This record gives sequence, C-alpha cells and structure tokens, in this order.
Amino acid sequence: MSYYPPSIMNLIRNLSRLPGIGVKTAERLAMHILQKPRKEAERLSRSILEVRKKAKLCSLCFALSDSDICNICSNPERDPAILCVVEHPAEMVAVEKSGAFRGLYHILQGALSPMDGVGPDNIRIRELISRVEEGQVREVVLATNTNV
Repeated sequence: MSYYPPSIMNLIRNLSRLPGIGVKTAERLAMHILQKPRKEAERLSRSILEVRKKAKLCSLCFALSDSDICNICSNPERDPAILCVVEHPAEMVAVEKSGAFRGLYHILQGALSPMDGVGPDNIRIRELISRVEEGQVREVVLATNTNV
C-alpha cells in the first residue's frame, strides 16, 4: 500500500488497530473520511477526544458513564433489590436493550480465567460482595459466561 502518502497510511494503520477492523475496512474508512467535508472529520476527532476525556466508570456498578454515578444507578424507578452481574459494559447494554430488566447492575470488568492468570483480585468481585453484604440486594442474577 505504498501508493498512499504517509498521512493516509498512518490513518489506515491506526484505524486497523480497532477491533474488527482489518486493513481493507480501514482503507475504506480512510477514503470515506477524506471524501467528507473537513468539518465532519473534525467532529469525529472531537468526539473521540471527548469520550476519552469524559468517560469513566460508575462508582457503584462500574458501567461506563460521563458522571460519577451512571443514569441507571441514579434512576429511582430501578429496583435496588435485584442485581444483574455481567462481565463487561456491552453485556449490560444488551440486557438493557431487551427492556425486560428493571433492577441494577454490577459489571465485573472482566471474567475469571485462571489459565490466563485472572483471579478474583483482578476483577470487581470484592465490590460485588460489598454491595450484597450491605443488605439492600435480595436477588443476584448471574448473566456471565459459563466458560470458567
């Protein structure tokens, strides 16, 4: 691909580092960005920088949030007695899209994997135990992968 100038090659290389984006897709994305008005590229760039600046983990459930406590944890219509445990934020989003769950979440931020050296101290197990011990949780729904 030496037929592209260095600036375009750099963009293709960086886009292809994203999960699920191969070199061909990165090349198509780069060409798309170049064909759009400069303002659209600037808007994309700003949104990437903004999410890196603002996004953090909710201090209660460890979901992605722009504030200390996420919208779900701060919603008084949620049932705090039911806690759904998931491994990653994307799984919480999938449950939310179903519209069937009205409780709160606890996101482990990973999965136990002894073969890979990931134990309870490497994910948010301690925080889960603390939440349950506080006494408000009556039911825990484990929505984690079964491959441990």
